[in-house]
This record gives sequence, structure tokens and C-alpha cells, in this order.
Amino acid sequence: MASADLREELDCSICLNIFTDPVTLRCGHSFCQICIGQMMDTQEGSGAYSCPECRDKFRERPELQRNITLCKIVRNFLHAEPCKEAPKIFCTYCEGSPVLAVKSCLHCEASLCDDHLRVHSKGPDHVLTEPSNALENRKCPIHKKILEYYCTEDDTCICMSCSLVGEHRGHRVENLYEACEKKKKKLRNLLQKMTPKIQQVESKKYELSRKMRHIEELCTMNNPVTVLQEPDTGDMCDPEEGGGEDTEIYETQDVNMAIISGTLHEELLPFLVSKKVDYQIKNEGPADILLDVNTASNDIHISRDLRIAHRTYTDQNRPNMPERFHYYQALSIKRFSSGRHYWDVDISGSWVWMVGMCYPSIGRSGTGSIVGGNNKSWGLHGYRGNSKHAVRHNGKVVQLPRPISNNTIRICLDYEAGLLSFYELCDPIRHIYTFIATFTEPLNAIFCVCNGSVKILP
Repeated sequence: MASADLREELDCSICLNIFTDPVTLRCGHSFCQICIGQMMDTQEGSGAYSCPECRDKFRERPELQRNITLCKIVRNFLHAEPCKEAPKIFCTYCEGSPVLAVKSCLHCEASLCDDHLRVHSKGPDHVLTEPSNALENRKCPIHKKILEYYCTEDDTCICMSCSLVGEHRGHRVENLYEACEKKKKKLRNLLQKMTPKIQQVESKKYELSRKMRHIEELCTMNNPVTVLQEPDTGDMCDPEEGGGEDTEIYETQDVNMAIISGTLHEELLPFLVSKKVDYQIKNEGPADILLDVNTASNDIHISRDLRIAHRTYTDQNRPNMPERFHYYQALSIKRFSSGRHYWDVDISGSWVWMVGMCYPSIGRSGTGSIVGGNNKSWGLHGYRGNSKHAVRHNGKVVQLPRPISNNTIRICLDYEAGLLSFYELCDPIRHIYTFIATFTEPLNAIFCVCNGSVKILP
């Protein structure tokens, strides 16, 4: 099975992420242990439990069996390096049909099969290497001789003539292969140092964002006692971030610059788009979003007014159509190819939901067709009861730093500017996240309901 296909099979159908501690129900379907546990909690007292995948019902709360095989598959998949097929090198001299080469000659700049290798010159100038398509890169561009040495003063590969009569005469040189091994050793050491730093950087980025938001909240408070009782901003910083980190900052300059850039984007983007959103809301009424029954999966019930999508475990028996989803999703009837638009969604009736936008060419089957799981859709993912809130595009998940506490989400689209923004309709309105993209197709609103219902507000 291809890697992309395997990746789709390793997604939990509840949280839409790769399995974490997968467990299996008696019906054979697997889920993250936390996801299915919380779903069972919501079904407590209803008189029956059911599998969210096949709707199989259980009178008593089913025992969760750890799926050891699936755990190993997930672990191996996450740690496996993508396999790169080595390019096929064919013999230069075989004219009839291509024959794979077993060696390449740097002197002749030719590749040889077994038969031609037997009759090839054994002279000292004819250096044989593993088959390669880049033989010309192994010769000195000035003297047309094989590169055998490395000039440590000029950091360049040279030939024998370069070191004896050329511009590198008298310079300190090393054997090409020995110099290569030295550099590989340095790179391995650097990789070992960088690995823990990446983890530290991710942790610091999250903590920095949290502290900045807390300081912003203090700046808007009217109660002077609350503000004054808070520690000084200097005390809020990690004491380990004081003097003594200058060396680490310079060593990881590129990484830290990326963090600063990402943090600035995250913090300043609401201000950059706020005027555009205010203008949009004041000058344009809400878009009339209605659900398209022809796209709704058969485990989604659509209300008569076409505004409520409800996850049901009763098959709706709608006819098979190319545009119909296989997984608890539905599109809007309205499609946007220009302009600024917004609409509001009530998510209080669902504890696992996803809302966003997608191209009409999005796939209709497989977990990769779920909003955010492909490069044709952008989604906001909510998980009521904990902080599992995230945005998702092309299978990449960005966890939000704090949970969504309000029940109403405003979705704002500026097609020409390539902005898709999500807001909490609290007082004041809070910016959640903005996708920045270049839209190349019309866009439909998309609604994914794993449990309960979501409602489009008029």
C-alpha cells in the first residue's frame, strides 16, 4: 500500500488525527483511547452505546481492547523515513537494449555493465565508482582530472594538478574521502545538538504566546487591583531566559527567527485583518448559507430549512451520487468565486465538529476527503470538553493555544485577498485563526459533524 494511502487508514474517525493509543470495540473498529472514551461518556444514561463508525449498538458500555498491532504500525509509520528509489544507471556501451550498470569510470565518464567491465582498462587513471549520472562533477573543470583532494584553506575540491602547479599549490589539503568523513561527523554532532533544541523551541513558542495574551488581557482590565497584584512582566519571563542564553540564541538564530516571525504573525494578524472584517460586516449582510442535500452523507440528516446538519445513526437512504460524501459531511448550496462574505454557525449541539471552506473538486470518499485532510479544504476543528481545538489544511494540523469557549463561530471569507478567518462571537469578538491562501477555484462552505448537530444561523 502506498504511503499516502496508509496514512489515511491511520486516522481516527473522531479526532481526524493519526491514532494515539488506539483501542478496538467488539465490532472491530478502532479509535484513539481518549476519543472513544469521551464519546462513551456522552452516551452515558442514553440506554445504549454505539460505535461511531458502523453504528453497532451495545447495551452495556463496551470494554476497550488495546490494539497492539495498530500501535506498532502507527509507531513504525511515524518513525519511518520515506524510501527514495535509487535512480537506474544503464551501461553506456549497450546499444541494443538497456542493461543496468554495475560501475562507472570517472576517467572515461562512462557506466559499465558486467560484460563491459571485464574488458575495461585496468589502468591507474581509470577510477571505478558506484554507478552515477553525475560523472562530470567528479572532474576538475580546469585540468579535466579526477577530484582527489580537498583544500581546507579554500574549502573546495581539487585535483592533483591544482595542488602541485595550480592556485592551491602550498595549501593544506586532505584526501577527498577522509575530508568527507570528517564533515559527516560534524554534521551528525550538529544534528544531535539540534534535535533537543527543536523541542525546547516549540515549548518556548507556546509559552511565549500564552504570556503575551495574558499581558494583553491585563492591559484591557479596568480593575487596578487585579492589574497591580499581577507580577511584573519581567517576573513573568522564565528565569532561565535571563543572561547566559546569548550563545544559544546565536547558535539557533534561524530557528528563533522563524519562531519570532510565526509569533508575530499569530499576534498581529487579527489587527491586520480587523479593519477589513469590520468593513465587511458593516457593509455586507450575512451570506445566505443553506446545506446541499445532494452532497450530504447518508449518516447526516438535513433539516427542512436546510440549516441544521445532524449526525444520525439511521441510514438516510439517499441515492448514490458522485457529489455525495461517504463521511458525515455536507457542502453549502452557495458557492463563492469573488467578494467578501461572512456567516455564523452555532456549534453548541455537537462535541466533535469541523467547519470551513473547500473547492467543489474535493474528494468524496476516504478519510482524506474530510475537511482539512487535503489541499482542497481549510477547516476549524472543535472538540467540546477539552482544549483539542485546531485548524487543518492538507493534512497538517495546527493546535490552537487556547480552547474555543463560545458556542457561535463567525466565518469570514475575502476571496480576492485570499483570507479565510474564524472568530468567536463573544464580547469583544475574538480572532481564532486566519488562513492565507491563493484561491484557484470557487469555494463552498463545508460542515463536518461527528456527533450531534451544527446549525447555520440566519
